[in-house]
Amino acid sequence: MPTYSYRCAACGHAFDQYQSFTDDTLTVCPSCNQADLRKVFNSIGVTFNGSGFYRTDSRSASTSSVSAGSNSSTSGASPTAPAAAPAAPAAASTPSAS
Repeated sequence: MPTYSYRCAACGHAFDQYQSFTDDTLTVCPSCNQADLRKVFNSIGVTFNGSGFYRTDSRSASTSSVSAGSNSSTSGASPTAPAAAPAAPAAASTPSAS
């Protein structure tokens, strides 16, 4: 059952109440017996942990590269153009023993 927070607008009394979804909302403050009781809505503490919550987490490498290639056509590059090969690192020169 969910917990609802209430606060009285007349006296400021605040409390939490366990209620079913089908129960009526409380309207009378148990402290001052005024009909100024209101529900307090707070942000909920939901955290999504793990993989699969981002667009790129649930796709394979080939699927994400195809979708990335279709987005590059707006920049003028052809999606079928081959990728440039990375440059080979320069060979380090070692002094030879004479």
